[in-house]
Amino acid sequence: MASASAASTSTPLPLRVEGLVKRFGELTAVDSIALELNRAECLGLLGPNGAGKSTLIRSIVGRVVPDAGKVSVFGHPAGSIGARMALGWVPQDIALYPRLTCRENLEAFGQYHGLRSAALRTAVARCLDWAALGDRAEDIVKNLSGGMKRRLNMAAGLIHQPGVMLMDEPTAGVDPQSRNRIFEMIEKLRGEGMSIIYTTHYMEEAERLCDRVAIIDHGRIVALGTKDELVHNAFASRSEVLARFDSMDDGVGAWVEQRGGLFDNGLARFSVEHATDIAGLLDAAAKAGHELADVSLRKPNLESVFLHWTGRELRD
Repeated sequence: MASASAASTSTPLPLRVEGLVKRFGELTAVDSIALELNRAECLGLLGPNGAGKSTLIRSIVGRVVPDAGKVSVFGHPAGSIGARMALGWVPQDIALYPRLTCRENLEAFGQYHGLRSAALRTAVARCLDWAALGDRAEDIVKNLSGGMKRRLNMAAGLIHQPGVMLMDEPTAGVDPQSRNRIFEMIEKLRGEGMSIIYTTHYMEEAERLCDRVAIIDHGRIVALGTKDELVHNAFASRSEVLARFDSMDDGVGAWVEQRGGLFDNGLARFSVEHATDIAGLLDAAAKAGHELADVSLRKPNLESVFLHWTGRELRD
């Protein structure tokens, strides 16, 4: 009999991306990306608009044919029947039938995945309960709130009980209460052992939900790891100084760059080894004729790491 360790190494990973390349004319949207998703893991994808996240997701789903490399879902090639059955996809845009009820939508998606009779009824009931839409089962979708549509959209992607879920900004455009409900839904999936790829524009979502985070920029993964690993690799034991100036002119921007800092929405960010280094920054700013309105010291977080690697805000 094979050992447990041997069996575990022979079991295909939920998702494996190897040397993936996709070009659109002169643009290389995905540039040699390699990625692995472990069982019962939530892996976050962060990156500025145009970084390549959407092309990567569509390559995993099988909607985009790569120029090089390969994608496998539990060992099945992307786009194959085996991969489609093992994969659930929650697209950023709502993909529901607006004139059908919640139940009818789930029945339609269930039938698309081959569910019939008792199996279909069980799946629909399970998904309505998971999305907290049991009392709305007979409501027409077009009459639902934005948050309810988001939850039903997620339930439709889960109807066939896939082993891997791709969630592309599932909280986009919802209110804080709906966002918290969606968090609870995702955390329940994680607790049940689901493997999840999660793209988001919100740092706090990645910090709360994701076991590891991959930061993507210009079609490449520039950093990958847990939050603590990412912070340590980017900053080691250094701290972050946030400085706001009384006036923001070109001279201030040039001075911040000369001091090794970054601008983020009118805020200058510097990395220092010791808290006492703030005095040197203040003295240098005064000598350069730049008056500071506010200065604070904090430990780096995931947002700090993102700006360190991309030099720009997530929403840019």
